[in-house]
Amino acid sequence: MEPEEIKTLLAQALELNELHVKGENGHFQVVAVAEMFDGMPRVKKQQTVYGPLAEVIASGAVHAVSIKAFTPAQWQREQLLNPIG
Repeated sequence: MEPEEIKTLLAQALELNELHVKGENGHFQVVAVAEMFDGMPRVKKQQTVYGPLAEVIASGAVHAVSIKAFTPAQWQREQLLNPIG
């Protein structure tokens, strides 16, 4: 499975402001940004992103997923502290 395929699955299932997916060989890192994460505990945010991927994980097409989920305000702060580049 390729990062773009993961991105497509998540974009179709969730209403996200931003989505970044990278990885290879079944191991992926996902950064999801959405208003819906406002007020959610960290574990609930991760479960929300993990849900649409459950089938491909169960099939073995994806072995590991690291998920970071932010509200737009949290993502803006994160970018100031740890810019992607």
